[in-house]
Amino acid sequence: MIPWLESHSPFPDVSEALTLDAPGLLAAGADLSPQRLLAAYQRGIFPWFSEGQPILWWSTDPRMVLMTAQFKVSDSLRKTLRKVERSMRDGGRYQVRFDTAFEDVMRACAAPRKDGPGTWISEDIINGYTGLYALGYAHSAELWRDGELVGGAYGVCIGRMFYGESMFARVTDGSKIALAFLVDFLRERGVAMIDCQQETSHLASLGAAPISRAAFLEHVDAAIRQPAIVDWTPGAGLRGTQ
Repeated sequence: MIPWLESHSPFPDVSEALTLDAPGLLAAGADLSPQRLLAAYQRGIFPWFSEGQPILWWSTDPRMVLMTAQFKVSDSLRKTLRKVERSMRDGGRYQVRFDTAFEDVMRACAAPRKDGPGTWISEDIINGYTGLYALGYAHSAELWRDGELVGGAYGVCIGRMFYGESMFARVTDGSKIALAFLVDFLRERGVAMIDCQQETSHLASLGAAPISRAAFLEHVDAAIRQPAIVDWTPGAGLRGTQ
């Protein structure tokens, strides 16, 4: 039986997560307050549930992660990144920014996709993560074209550990461009791992790979103790992955 959490309940040990039926499911209930979310991420736990369900908390094993040094950039994406970088230097059509439109990025990630319905990102999720953003723990990478937000990604950063949540694109490769700049930014600041939570072929194509939960938690425990990144400067120009 899945443990039910009240607002004051601590998380169970992640070793208690299910291995059958819903592998990785740890608990249900509680809330999405910034304090609860921070407690979850510090323990390698994340929320994931559909509209109408109770809040479900997960700790998957294996865990999909992207090592920032292993990020794969295709030849075509590399050409696009150079184009964006030139545009940023020359004041052209494209700009990459951090943290200037966090909620807009979340809502774009929640919007219906061409190949299906909207994502699991509900109003409750948006409220919870904008609370983390207000405290300086959640961040967005944004691709702008002619002043319009056309791609982005968001996640949570504690110490030197980044937990990726979702991406969106309104132009070709829009999400990959935002991610490439984010990866470069994080790597330069000593962030070695991005949590991707669950295994997909798309993430694998970008260089992500599964590791054991034990190895993941060992890395998290060390990374969250490192000094936090303090220079998430809104509007700052960034150098994309070379």
